[in-house]
Amino acid sequence: MAISHAASGELIDIRPLGAALRQTSSSTLVRASHLEVFRFVLPAGKVAPEHKAAGALTLQCLEGEVEFEAHGRSQILRAGNMVYLADAEPHVVRALVDASLLVTILLRRI
Repeated sequence: MAISHAASGELIDIRPLGAALRQTSSSTLVRASHLEVFRFVLPAGKVAPEHKAAGALTLQCLEGEVEFEAHGRSQILRAGNMVYLADAEPHVVRALVDASLLVTILLRRI
């Protein structure tokens, strides 16, 4: 069964999940040849170990709070904060409390 993604021009709800956050899984919202947008749900205490994206990315905190490590430093992202990373920059994301993030990747296809 194919996973449904938003079509061009379709509205996408990215409001905070609130009480539904713990019961919601991460999901891809847009997938195109050079662009991917997904909601990344990370429960408190969970870690996305060091990894690299296949392109430049932005990470926007929609709700909650995460510790974000990149470029040899650690920063706290809270609702309303956004960070940009260059192509393939290694990073770690650790949820300090339940959090959801909007991740946009400008994909580098080889």
